[in-house]
Amino acid sequence: MLAGPAAADAVWCFLQVKQIEKRDSVLTSKQQIDRLLRPGASYFNLNPFEVLQIDPEATDDELKKRFRALSILVHPDKNQDDPDRAQKAFEAVDKAYKLLLDPEQKKRALDVIHAGKEYVEHMVSEKRKQLKKDGKSLDVEEDDPEMFKQAVYKQTMKLFAELEIKRKEREAKEMHERKRAREEEIEAAEKAKREREWQKNFEETRDGRVDSWRNFQAKGKSKEKKNRSFLKPPKVKMEQRE
Repeated sequence: MLAGPAAADAVWCFLQVKQIEKRDSVLTSKQQIDRLLRPGASYFNLNPFEVLQIDPEATDDELKKRFRALSILVHPDKNQDDPDRAQKAFEAVDKAYKLLLDPEQKKRALDVIHAGKEYVEHMVSEKRKQLKKDGKSLDVEEDDPEMFKQAVYKQTMKLFAELEIKRKEREAKEMHERKRAREEEIEAAEKAKREREWQKNFEETRDGRVDSWRNFQAKGKSKEKKNRSFLKPPKVKMEQRE
């Protein structure tokens, strides 16, 4: 725990952070669009609370008010000089708001944020243990509220990114499995079709095959009979006795 001047400095830093947050929450339309579309936005915007710039503990009424204000600010109708980028920014805001309206998805987002905070707290605790073991001061940079907040922010963003990567990998795997199952289904259907066509053709030509076989047998018997007649030996005449 900090005491004396250090504690006063920490409080001052915390108030400064709040002032910065308040300033950022009323950025101009262009600044908000730039914020929502900045490099790496695909990962920054995974945190719906970050997109809406609202505290995770905010009430539903506060959430609705914040969404209304921000959506108006970045709406394409209000930014006709840059409608395409405004539309993308508006979609990011709308997506974040709808996600937080879903209790289950909101809980997942809160779980990630809490996990990030707990991880940083654990790392701070480990740092202090090592400092104590080394006989050094137990002060760490995360004692500064701004530094602590930044550490939590970075860790939270990392967790959101890891979950998104896993989600995409799982989605790609499921898509591959569905594609393979579909290909096997099509192959099985084509095989069954070929077998039905073969069976149908076999049935339709059966009478013809039977007649052909009978004619073949009849010709064979006729030829055999003819050959026997041709090879019949002449009768031997009995010699007359004198």
